[in-house]
Amino acid sequence: MKKILLSLSLLLFSGIAGLFISYGSVNKTNNQTPDPNAVVINGVQWAKCNIDKPGTFAAAPEKSGMFYQWNNNIGWSATNPIVSSNGSKKWPDYNPNCSTKDGYMITKWSTANDPSPKGWRLPTIDEYRTLLDTEKVSSEWTKQNGVNGRKFTDKKTGQSIFFPAAGHRVDTSVEIEEDTKKLYEVGENGYYWNSGSSELDNECIMNFSRGRASLDPTLGFLVNNGGLSIRCVKE
Repeated sequence: MKKILLSLSLLLFSGIAGLFISYGSVNKTNNQTPDPNAVVINGVQWAKCNIDKPGTFAAAPEKSGMFYQWNNNIGWSATNPIVSSNGSKKWPDYNPNCSTKDGYMITKWSTANDPSPKGWRLPTIDEYRTLLDTEKVSSEWTKQNGVNGRKFTDKKTGQSIFFPAAGHRVDTSVEIEEDTKKLYEVGENGYYWNSGSSELDNECIMNFSRGRASLDPTLGFLVNNGGLSIRCVKE
């Protein structure tokens, strides 16, 4: 009888211990294991790196990744103007995904043209506003592994994220100089798309330099055919 009671006690103890172990594992999963490619800044999960070829991240946070036209999923090299993700060697003078047949500007980047990796997407204007919220996020011009850029740090958690100042690529129809296929402001400014409107009064670009970081509605020469960087967020 004593042996039976002892066996039952051991069985009961093992079951309770197993429940605790199981609960601990489930709880850890439910607390959502952090994505190794993400950093949480002011409640938003930002990718650590820019988008490189469609569906991929750049190799490191200080790497530029590729440039993209508005609402277009073809990437262009940020270091070699004639290299693209689809093999094309000529920067298009006209972006067919920028406006409708009636000539109206497309005001939102379509999901079909989003080059973000699976499970990620372009950030909204409001998500960029959380990144630029100076009450909760500090921002400083800095250099990481020899590359100029801006570091954004969550004041509450101390988590930080680096955006390289990759510059931009200009529409070939804009006469800045004879060869408008060149890259501009590399190491001096960063220009990043969000998923909002491409119209000038709707702040479609996050722009930063040595002295500031802001949502900028004034860069009309970049909107139609310019090539900018993309930093995506977790869906």
